[in-house]
Amino acid sequence: QVQLVESGGGLVQPGGSLRLSCAASGSIFSIKVMGWYRQAPGKQRELVATITFGGTTTYSDSVKGRFTISRDNAKNTVYLEMSSLKFEDTADYYCAATIKTSIVRRSSDYWGRGTQVTVSS
Repeated sequence: QVQLVESGGGLVQPGGSLRLSCAASGSIFSIKVMGWYRQAPGKQRELVATITFGGTTTYSDSVKGRFTISRDNAKNTVYLEMSSLKFEDTADYYCAATIKTSIVRRSSDYWGRGTQVTVSS
């Protein structure tokens, strides 16, 4: 069984910064891709950023230049450094990972339960 647990959300003023963390645990053989998604009230879940095992990153246009994704492969942990936060960054942020639980099994996608980020003055 695999679990993803996010932490680091909270209330921040516009222009401020936050750092999210997501640790994967359980029966993990390898993690190919880790990423962050977000869902604002009344909107669909959207991609924020992803990072491969080798460190290749992708970002949505809305966060490029303001957010930085990184990972610690030894700790099976992914981070999201968020700066210059805007009102429109308010959302529930979800961690996701593509994980193989054994050498013979296919990879599957796993999700965390989310952490809330509120940007408000």
